[in-house]
Amino acid sequence: MIISGKDLAKKIKQDIAERVPELTATYGRAPHLAVILVGEDPASQSYVKSKGKDAEQVGYKSTTIRLPEETSEAELLDVIAGLNADDTVDGVLVQLPVPKHIDEDRVIEAISHEKDVDGFHPANVASLWQKRDCVYPCTPKGVIRMLDEAGVQIEGKRAVVIGRSNIVGLPMAKMLLDRNATVTVAHSRTRDLAQVTREADILIAAVGRLRFVTADMVKPGAVVIDVGVNRDPATGKLAGDVDYDAVEGIASVITPVPGGVGPMTRACLMENTLECYLRRVRK
Repeated sequence: MIISGKDLAKKIKQDIAERVPELTATYGRAPHLAVILVGEDPASQSYVKSKGKDAEQVGYKSTTIRLPEETSEAELLDVIAGLNADDTVDGVLVQLPVPKHIDEDRVIEAISHEKDVDGFHPANVASLWQKRDCVYPCTPKGVIRMLDEAGVQIEGKRAVVIGRSNIVGLPMAKMLLDRNATVTVAHSRTRDLAQVTREADILIAAVGRLRFVTADMVKPGAVVIDVGVNRDPATGKLAGDVDYDAVEGIASVITPVPGGVGPMTRACLMENTLECYLRRVRK
């Protein structure tokens, strides 16, 4: 079974778009997402454009603030403070990475945790680990939605997450734990990695290395979720962390790249924006 994140993301956005007119009538305005882009990185420009397009498709107000590469950290923090103070803005997102002269952690902490649609703010991270109400990081949230959509039972299963980033690997492990999976977090220093991954009923690859997960690393019938997005130097095309052609015949469920987790990350960003909006207008 191939899980199309593209199709599921389309459904999620359609559901949101159907709710927005009624919410706008009830609360006097639509949800508002503000995205800040510092510099001219082509990939970041593409991501920001896609997020703005998604927001407009579901009926949100969308604001993109483009700042030059030489923008100082203080200037960026001032822009964030202005958006935090603006009662008409529900979600604030700074496209990462930021230029090297800016402290990424300080930027993330500067965003109001109530408007942190990425789910990266320390307050949201702490709430996730303490099982409190929080904004879930978009990519792990999208993976859980995909597993549910495919009818994958998470409870009682052995899950292995390859990668321990704050953005994907660690919150992914916690969200699987919260669904009663038995979770192992593997990484670059894991000994006998293939032996560990072959124990997985659910294998999440989030390591950022082209076709890193090979056929010998996958248990027959496993569910394989590929979070990676890499550019294949030989073809110039996008490919995942999983050797898709080799693993597809072994896995019972698999996600493609592109068209898998990526669209779900963006759809969950729209969901998070809606949730932040509702928390604020219902106060």
